[in-house]
Parts: sequence; C-alpha cells; structure tokens
Amino acid sequence: MRHTNLDYNKLVAQIKSWGQSLGFQQIGITDIDLSAYEERFLAWLAQQFHGEMHYMEAHESKRYHPEELIPGTIRVISARMDYLPTDTRMIEVLNDPKQAYISRYALGRDYHKLIRKRLQKLAEQITVQIPSEYRVFADSAPVLEKALAEKAGLGWIGKHTNLLNRETGSWFFLGEIYTNLPLPTDTPVKNHCGTCHACIDICPTQAIIGPYQLDARRCISYLTIELRGSIPVELRPLMGNRIYGCDDCQIVCPWNRFAKSTQEKDFHPRHGLDSSDLISLFLWTEQEFLAKTEGSAIRRIGYECWLRNIAVALGNAPFDADIVKALENRLHHPSDLVREHVAWAVEMQKSKV
Repeated sequence: MRHTNLDYNKLVAQIKSWGQSLGFQQIGITDIDLSAYEERFLAWLAQQFHGEMHYMEAHESKRYHPEELIPGTIRVISARMDYLPTDTRMIEVLNDPKQAYISRYALGRDYHKLIRKRLQKLAEQITVQIPSEYRVFADSAPVLEKALAEKAGLGWIGKHTNLLNRETGSWFFLGEIYTNLPLPTDTPVKNHCGTCHACIDICPTQAIIGPYQLDARRCISYLTIELRGSIPVELRPLMGNRIYGCDDCQIVCPWNRFAKSTQEKDFHPRHGLDSSDLISLFLWTEQEFLAKTEGSAIRRIGYECWLRNIAVALGNAPFDADIVKALENRLHHPSDLVREHVAWAVEMQKSKV
C-alpha cells in the first residue's frame, strides 16, 4: 500500500501528540529489523534461562520477525506509560518482614486491558487520517517489546534487562502497534548504565548473573508469578517478604530518582495491597482472593500459588506465635503444593525459637 501524497513527518508528529492525549508519556517508531536481538534471545533460550516459560519458545521466530506475526507489518509504534503510585512505601514494606511486598506494577488494575484500549484508540485515530492495517499488543503476543522500544528511542535496555529512560527511569509499561504504514523512524538513544552495577549487587537471589544477563529461574518475579510448581528450597530464604514480583533492581537504580508518579487512577493501589500484613493475606479464603484480585494482574497466579508465596514469606519472618498458628491451620490444605510450603514455613518458624 502506497500513500505518496501524505506528509509522514506531520503524521508522526500527530501520532505522538495523540498518544500523549491518551495518557502515554512517550511514543517512538521503529522498523522491524531485530536481527541484532535475535542471537541474544536464542542464546538465552539455549541456556534454559527461561525456565518453565515455555511460551518463550513457542512461535519464537515471530518474536524477532514482526512481519511473520502480522503479515504486512513494516513499522512498530512503541508506547510507554508510567505506573508508579505516588506514595510507594517500598523500602518501608521491604524492611518490615511481617508485611507483604507486591511489585508496584500489580497494585492497581491489570494494565493489559488499559494499554490495549488506549493503543486501539490511537490506531483508530491514525486510520481516520489514513486507511491502514494494524494490530495492537500489550504483553499479549510473541513480541520483543523491550527490543522494539529500545530501537524506537524510548530508552535503553539496562544491565537488569529492563528498559531505562534518562528522564523517567524504568517504572513504566510498554505497548505496541504493528502497522503497514511507512512511517519515519526514531533514533535509538545511547546506553547510560556506565560502570554502575547496583542492580546486579542488590538482586536478592543473584538472578542477574552478569551485565544484561538474567537467569529467570532465580528471579523472584519468575518464582512467584511464572513458576507453578515448588519453589526451590535453597531460594526460599532469599525471597524475604516478596510475595508477588520483585522491584529491588529498579528501586536501587540511580536513574529512577527521576521517576514520575502515574496520573492513572487505575494504577493506584487497591485493597491496601501496598502495605498489608502477611497473616491477613494468608487468611483470605479463595472467594476473598478472587473478589479482591478481580481486574488485577495478581489473579493470574491463582489461589494455590498465592498461598504458596505467602507461606514462604511467613517462614522467612522472625518467630511469631501468631504466624505459626496461621500456618498450622493450613497444614492440611487440599493442595500438595500449599502443604509442602506451609510445612517448610512452620519448620523455619520453629527453628527460630
């Protein structure tokens, strides 16, 4: 499809303006040549660093060949949206072993639907201006979103493998529009990690095994969200009170001193999950779990893994008779997975008497 009479530079300026009006902090555009990332991704898979995330292997060529995922694609419009709440209380919660730490991206409503809806509106605005083919994504398909965002000039992939931006750090979501429009592309920015290795040093489980190298099998986000089975015993004491995800590498990153608080109310904490005590969350019934995680990314792990994760955190807490009592009440839970982690936690608690 050719649109010879259109001023594409003007259209790009409009797209970026429309994107900001829809709540995105930045829009960038890139071509679809991901050959520089293909070798790295394949090497990562070959080393089994993806663990049980078998979806990473599925349709793998479509990840670095966008035109295979959506035929006709020649450009990707990459967008980012800040999600960090105003009062995060991150250090305060991490320093209190009886409180539950939940990754700050998951405190509000599930971002997938919100980002997709906004991108859909942006794509529709573009098609009003000029008919085109498109598809929107928000962590919902085999898409190398960080690679595309880096190529689109939204930031650089840091040593912790998250995308970093000089003006706002890393507390943001990404989304994409695949399009067949021959839009002018943006210039990638330089890597500004320098000699800093704070993220590598701070990782509780040493999952960042070297600059730009993440062994997901050790990552607390993987262990608490992606892994459906038993958490390796040797890693449990290192998880502390982190029951859903981990933000340590972001918290310590110097660039996040420039982070901006989100203006999206949907990303603000719900049900007090930014500072809840472990016992109260552990006592939730499955019905309470489903009700209080409705519309939340947390629901995807299910009630069993929710109890599994909290049991580990309770085992890591200082001895408390109330913790032991709460744990012992679940020693006969119908789930083998829950019983195993509860028994471990009880043993850990009693070893501290």
